Amino acid sequence: MLPMYYTVKGYGEAEIVMEKSRFICYVNRATTEEEAIQFIQTIKKRHWDATHNCSAYLIGEHDHIQKANDDGEPSGTAGVPMLDVLKKKGLKDTVAVVTRYFGGIKLGAGGLVRAYSKAVSEGLKAAGIVERRLMRIMRLTIDYPWLGKVENELRASIYPIKAIRYLERVEIDVFVEETAKQPFIDWITDLTNGRVEIVEGMAEYLENEVTL
Repeated sequence: MLPMYYTVKGYGEAEIVMEKSRFICYVNRATTEEEAIQFIQTIKKRHWDATHNCSAYLIGEHDHIQKANDDGEPSGTAGVPMLDVLKKKGLKDTVAVVTRYFGGIKLGAGGLVRAYSKAVSEGLKAAGIVERRLMRIMRLTIDYPWLGKVENELRASIYPIKAIRYLERVEIDVFVEETAKQPFIDWITDLTNGRVEIVEGMAEYLENEVTL
């Protein structure tokens, strides 16, 4: 598992117009090639009457699956420029489809590259980009009298709370970076005068929206 990577927050769409041609970009997260292909097919069915439905996607930790499709546009003027935008942003597990409705004016190879690239850039803005950072879930179990102090201190700290469960005792799941586990344990232990049970849980990605 990668310690950190960027991907899209989720679904997004945006439209630009160049020389009367409409370019509508659809972006989504896809963690498998099957998901990417299904998304592309969904957009193609929605825009069955479009002049072109070009696509690109990157899948896997090391981008081991990469595909670009010009869908009838001159070779290298649509799918590859779209894929290049995803690469330059450093994104992973992302699929993009750009639907074109021809407006009657030819753009030329350079114009097409600019149009498809810009459409994807606008689609990414609409979808939003997140940083996914691998964290360790640390579970704290405390008695109720400690809840107010521990929760307040956590919310004012660098350690995000994932969940709080109000059971016979209180369980608090906290995101902690691998390199900060021992400092976190020491801090919580000191904060509660040792009246806490700490269990190390699974690794999980924490998402934060970013601007690239």
